[in-house]
Amino acid sequence: MNKYSALFEDEDDIFLGSPKSKFFDVVFNANNDVACFELEEMVNRMATLELLLEEKMGSLDAIEEKVQEYKYNRVEDIEKHAKNTYIVYMGAILSKSE
Repeated sequence: MNKYSALFEDEDDIFLGSPKSKFFDVVFNANNDVACFELEEMVNRMATLELLLEEKMGSLDAIEEKVQEYKYNRVEDIEKHAKNTYIVYMGAILSKSE
């Protein structure tokens, strides 16, 4: 990553905005009930995934250790997946706001 990566998430950021910035634009400007519903869905999905991992790994400490290791080793993959996740949930908010 270059020194400007904190300012510009991708090459389209200046003209169109990154998936992250557009997601927050949508969340803050969409119907509040719809945005809250989708944010709750995101948290419920995270909680479900954490519980599934806890069943497999045995403890929250083991999960946290594995998450930190994975984040360190797979930075680019995680960034790509996060951008996709922003787009998916932004689409859900927009489609329910029509």
